[in-house]
Amino acid sequence: MRAMFDRIAGYYDVMNSVMTAGLHHKWRRRAVDLARVGPGDRALDVATGTGDLALELAARVAPGGEVIASDFSEEMLSRARAKGADAPVAVTFEWANAMALPYADGEFATATVGFGARNFSDLDRGLAEMARVVRPGGTVVVLEITTPTRPPLSSFYRLWFDRVVPLIGKVAGDPQAYAYLPNSVKRFPAPAELAARMDVCGLDVRYILTAGGIIALHVGTKR
Repeated sequence: MRAMFDRIAGYYDVMNSVMTAGLHHKWRRRAVDLARVGPGDRALDVATGTGDLALELAARVAPGGEVIASDFSEEMLSRARAKGADAPVAVTFEWANAMALPYADGEFATATVGFGARNFSDLDRGLAEMARVVRPGGTVVVLEITTPTRPPLSSFYRLWFDRVVPLIGKVAGDPQAYAYLPNSVKRFPAPAELAARMDVCGLDVRYILTAGGIIALHVGTKR
């Protein structure tokens, strides 16, 4: 898994924009709205990739705040550091294992993950770790692709993710990585199940479906 993300890091941002028609930036901003952070807060972005969600957080916690952004792919982190050079507050991009986050209990106002929870080797453990490092009253936000159930969007979704996305990956030179994407979405829990699993971690959860049901945003407030 790590090798795959190292391999696609160079064209990851371009592929995200192609696959979502650029809408992924809007969805990340919505996720940060749900995180409910403000100036001076400390925020954590898990599985940060090339850092787009971390940089959205940085804009909200300025002035005086701090963002820690972790990932297990050094190639992704290298590109995130370059993008974060002009962030309005300090953003630290560092290697970390989402299954054992190297942070203290209650250290952050929020912990977010954008399009990365699907890649957790143990989803429940990853969610529990995110909840652990957030202070009581803080938030855990999960932004993910989900599977729409109503036609005609469900039919378009199957065509796009099962046929078109792998073809785009083949053109980009990595068909294996972009065949992995639709498969990982199919394996990921449906929104109601994900909410229930977050609740077990000590979070009061609500979720929003957007983009016709393709995108789910879950926010849990720590009890």
